[in-house]
Amino acid sequence: MKNSVTFLLFLCCATAVFGQVKKDTIALSEVTLKGSPIKSALQNIAASVSVITTSDINKSDGIILTPVLNKIPGVTMQQGALNTNRITIRGIGARSQYGTNKIKAYFDGIPLTSGEGETTIDDIDLAAIEKIEIIKGPNSTSFGSGLGGVIQLFSRETPLFESFGKSTVTFGSFGLLQNRLSAGYSDSKTNVFTSYTDLQSDGFRANSSYNRKSFNLHGKQKISSNGSLSFLGTFTRLKAFIPSSINETDLKNNPEKAAATWAAAEGFESYDKFMFGLGYNHQFSEKWSIQTSVFSNFKDAYEPRPFDILDENISSVGFRSNVNYKDQLFSLPFEMSFGTELLTEKYEYSLFENLYQSQPGEGSIKGDEFSAIKQNRKYTNYFLQMELWISEKLHLETGMALNTTKYSLEDIFENNSEGQKMPFTFGNVWSPRVGLSYKVSKGKNIFASISKGFSVPSVVETLTPEGQINTNLKPERGWNYELGFKGNWLKNKVYTEVTFYTTQIKNLLVARRTANDQFVGINAGSSSHTGLEFLVNYKLLNFAQLQITPYFSGAVNNFKFKEFLDGDADYSGNQLTGVPEKQFNFGVDLNTKSGFSVNTSFRTMSEIPLNDSNTKYSARYSLLDIKTTYVFTILKILKTELNAGINNALDTKYAANILPNAVGFGTAAPRYFYPGNPVNYYGGFSLAYVF
Repeated sequence: MKNSVTFLLFLCCATAVFGQVKKDTIALSEVTLKGSPIKSALQNIAASVSVITTSDINKSDGIILTPVLNKIPGVTMQQGALNTNRITIRGIGARSQYGTNKIKAYFDGIPLTSGEGETTIDDIDLAAIEKIEIIKGPNSTSFGSGLGGVIQLFSRETPLFESFGKSTVTFGSFGLLQNRLSAGYSDSKTNVFTSYTDLQSDGFRANSSYNRKSFNLHGKQKISSNGSLSFLGTFTRLKAFIPSSINETDLKNNPEKAAATWAAAEGFESYDKFMFGLGYNHQFSEKWSIQTSVFSNFKDAYEPRPFDILDENISSVGFRSNVNYKDQLFSLPFEMSFGTELLTEKYEYSLFENLYQSQPGEGSIKGDEFSAIKQNRKYTNYFLQMELWISEKLHLETGMALNTTKYSLEDIFENNSEGQKMPFTFGNVWSPRVGLSYKVSKGKNIFASISKGFSVPSVVETLTPEGQINTNLKPERGWNYELGFKGNWLKNKVYTEVTFYTTQIKNLLVARRTANDQFVGINAGSSSHTGLEFLVNYKLLNFAQLQITPYFSGAVNNFKFKEFLDGDADYSGNQLTGVPEKQFNFGVDLNTKSGFSVNTSFRTMSEIPLNDSNTKYSARYSLLDIKTTYVFTILKILKTELNAGINNALDTKYAANILPNAVGFGTAAPRYFYPGNPVNYYGGFSLAYVF
């Protein structure tokens, strides 16, 4: 199989509906894009910002963002399963146990990040995404100055004055089957896009079957010459079995197996999730405008695990408003915006005994309840940011954010308990930022910035083993310094970016494991995140009949614990756990006028420290992905696409995700590893009728 790459693509009807870059004003950190090409607009920003377009997403299998995000310098997405992944930016959040934190994410301005900082973006169907903007580091004042950065997802829009209906099917190895129906309508006042997707997979490993159904509806309605309403609604129903992590011996010899306890319990997670948002934009004059939205999220989840069964409910409601003012200051172009984001979230969970061992072969069996907790989470973020064109070449950005986060906890398990609410706040956290961008010559800019960010502990991290809130815990805080260059060369055939940064973090939060599923947060010291990021895009051939574009990107990191004392152990000076020191990506995109294209990606990941003591590392690995696409028209009215691809074409054995600081209980070896899929194939077809 390793040396044989033969794949038969069934001849079926298909279609391609190409997205367009949104032409409305889009807030991007401290600047706005107004219909100008993305690349030239980004050159004026005094920060490292990456943009992923629909075209970039379409170069992958369209199932998950992992191969797409891993092309972005400084961004690492580890994927243990379709529902098990961790995103880190510049090493921030690398020591998270089971998910993504310390990074904020939004979908059309609606937070995908919970009130305690956990982020999930894999629920969003890729067909509903038109563009992704990644702001690295605490450079986004308007989104709270999170330590790692911000990931903004923008919903797909229907091309102007076009309506369509589309059906798409993707099939592949390990029982992969994705069916999608989408439709859109657009005229001078209305723009609507909707999609329904059913994604199923048996999975490469035991106990890893996956089924997700999702529905998305996005709309925009112009109600006057100066005002417009927008709507976003998504629904997700998921049931995903969990194979969990395995030890090193099983990774090498039997990677398809599940962890024994999870297999015996037939552990899984399931939930229904809703997200709604309603926005209003109004242009009062040439100088004044406002963007306001209200949003809400609901989640009803059930997760049988070997050590217990979790039943949880989450509901949240929020408000966001941004006022923008443009004028001249001392005859210089000037822009200012100020606003707020408010979120209140209620979280309830109950824990039940799992009696799976009492009846072998029956999977998880719900027993008696032994814990029930109510939590309230609230945060408030106020921001002010300004831009000033000091000259035609020099651009100044500055801003300030103020955040307040509050938690309260109530034990509701025992009727005779006091049920006392325990409120706790981290106080006011100020986050300033200043940046300068200078145009050296046409198409070439240098920039420098200084910013401060923070990350508050999750509710779980604030709890002591006795279930009380640790009021001595402090949020992580860090100063970020950047120096970079963005430039075009050889008559715009070559585009380059180089960024050097260092982030110095104090009050480092450490999750100390106390039991099988229990962690206690402590402030254990400080860390240093220093790195170099770069990318090169080269239009090698750019003819009407043929375009060939090679690209190369990468990151070289030096992430260290500056001071790290955990009990009697001193890890000061050690490499940061859970993140590679080097990550590179090379590829070639080929497109022809006849509708045929080939996209290749070869990425390498260096070894990763598995524990804070640096006594164990994962092995480095390289992955090759290839995708071919053919687009054509049937009967002049049906846009059609056929595609086929290979992921991990070299059949590399590797750990796609790792569990930092895994502990082996009893005589069991630590289960650090989530095996990656071996070589796997996929194909697809779609058919669209464009009105």
